[in-house]
Amino acid sequence: MKAIRVRSFGAPEVMRLEEVPDPTPGPGRVLVRLHAAGVNPVDCYLRSGSYPGAPPTPYTPGSDGAGVVERVGAGVGRVVAGDRVYVAASLSGAGTYSELTVCEEQEVFPLPESLSFAQGAAVGVPYATAYRAIFQRARAVPGEAVLVHGASGGVGLAALQLLKAAGLMGLGTVGSPEGRALALSQGASGVFDHRQPGYLEEAVKARGRGFDVILEMLANVNLGRDLKALAPGGRVVVIGSRGDVQITPRDLMGLDASILGMRLPNASAAERASIHAALGAGLANGTLHPVIAREIPLAEAPRAHHDVMEQKALGKIVLVP
Repeated sequence: MKAIRVRSFGAPEVMRLEEVPDPTPGPGRVLVRLHAAGVNPVDCYLRSGSYPGAPPTPYTPGSDGAGVVERVGAGVGRVVAGDRVYVAASLSGAGTYSELTVCEEQEVFPLPESLSFAQGAAVGVPYATAYRAIFQRARAVPGEAVLVHGASGGVGLAALQLLKAAGLMGLGTVGSPEGRALALSQGASGVFDHRQPGYLEEAVKARGRGFDVILEMLANVNLGRDLKALAPGGRVVVIGSRGDVQITPRDLMGLDASILGMRLPNASAAERASIHAALGAGLANGTLHPVIAREIPLAEAPRAHHDVMEQKALGKIVLVP
């Protein structure tokens, strides 16, 4: 089969398309023929060597994708050959930037016929991240107001859809008129341009008070200002950061506010099962519908990584074998 391989850490161009042996599913595992693979910022951090937990080289990047079950190993009972599925996690080092991938049975989920394979490849990381941040870390409840930074990206759009479906108010920040229109179309009650001075103050004014929850995708830039935009008891969930930041602790103390970190791989098996039970229901009833920015050939994975890190996409970028 063909797969992208990383033989040394570095710039996106270290990724090369190679011919590698077809994998075989062992007991409890599922072999999936991929029709699309999701591209996520974490893939870029791992490839650069700047993120903890990177697999030893050489390895194939990617953790989420969608396709058709090719074969199952002994003991697998949840799926059979021919099933349409999305993949929430691949085996370490044997990722989804490939024609075939092997997954643990519990990381493979039904993909409704109403969704394309590209949309299925947009579920595993973005929607699971948004769900875990909102409901498992912030413990948000209906009626609360949530500010979503980067609301036109994969995680941001997933968050807006989840918030709307659960009866929470979602507002977002974006960096372009196109991003504003997209966020509004996906359920945002208000959208603010993060390129403009005072945009957070404008968001608080529009809300009428501080936010109960803020989903933070770039903490090194925004975290200090986020704390001044919280309501009493407010929570900031840090989903992404590219460096250090300085904060004023009194901004937390005066509001009994909290900063919560989150990393999707930290979710327990029970938490992951709960996440995908909820996502599966939303995909099936149509309240969740991934937005695809563009589909890029697998061989052009370096271009996809450049686009993701330069935030050149509205919605999710996927690779197509």
